[in-house]
Amino acid sequence: MVKAVQVQSYGGPEVMEVVDLPVAEPGPGQVLMRNTAIGFNFIDTYHRTGLYPLPLPTGLGVEATGIIEAVGDGVADFAVGDKVAAMGGGPSAYCEARLLDAPMVTKLPDGIGERTFAAAMLKGLTSWALLTQTFPLKGGETILVHAAAGGVGLILCQWAKHLGATVIGTVGTDEKATLSKEHGCDHVIVYTKENFTERVREITEGRGVPVVFDSVGQATFEGSLDCLQPLGLLASFGNASGPVTGVDLGILSQKGSLFVTRMTLGTTLAMPGKMTEGVAALAEIIRSGAVKIEINHTYKLDDIQQVHIDAENRKTTGSIIIEP
Repeated sequence: MVKAVQVQSYGGPEVMEVVDLPVAEPGPGQVLMRNTAIGFNFIDTYHRTGLYPLPLPTGLGVEATGIIEAVGDGVADFAVGDKVAAMGGGPSAYCEARLLDAPMVTKLPDGIGERTFAAAMLKGLTSWALLTQTFPLKGGETILVHAAAGGVGLILCQWAKHLGATVIGTVGTDEKATLSKEHGCDHVIVYTKENFTERVREITEGRGVPVVFDSVGQATFEGSLDCLQPLGLLASFGNASGPVTGVDLGILSQKGSLFVTRMTLGTTLAMPGKMTEGVAALAEIIRSGAVKIEINHTYKLDDIQQVHIDAENRKTTGSIIIEP
């Protein structure tokens, strides 16, 4: 038996229960992975609330690092004792151990610790996809990143800065502003004190920016459009304040023939070779020191409700690790 988080119905953090579940021996093409570090991602809250619906009951959590404890028939790429990372395989990473199809697992990159990669894999690959696939940065651009002190935000800002961008970030507090400045932001806007649209126009001398990376959603959508240059792109990749609904496409023409995309990492990684490309790029930029992974909060699996409470109330910065 292993501890695992289960959700029987959609709702607030209270719907998550830590239960004991049996784990079978791996079948053909499967591995048994014992977790050493579990990464929290804001998408976990969307699965819990039903914003992104899943068949119930369900587990939660999309990434973790750990050690291979057993392999099934036909598995040639892994052996017992290998240090690995896993992303996907259904939301089920909030657990002590689980069975996974071998293609969902990758060996831990050389020189990167288990906690670091558990904190970085999904958020880092999201940043890679945004900066190289959604809006390939050439260097010299001025960009806007919302939630700059969050898990994705800190990685995204550092990576963009490394690629030669001037980075404007928005945050909710002075403390988060300081953190963002230390991680790639050239200009930080505390949106609780300033109108971020007006400040972006001021910083860019009225030009606006070619791209806005927005994980906040409803609360920032219209303001983000007003930050864009003609033919600019709003790259939405999250709904922290709620989903964007009821959009009139005519607004995009009125505001300068703008583009909007809703990036989903799974679409990018499903393309041939993209998972390998993304993991290699992420590992290299972490090893180089250009992107530092800030693990600012660590919780126990038994405290999983508090993890979601703190994250949804914007009490956290950087990455969160859950220890099994």
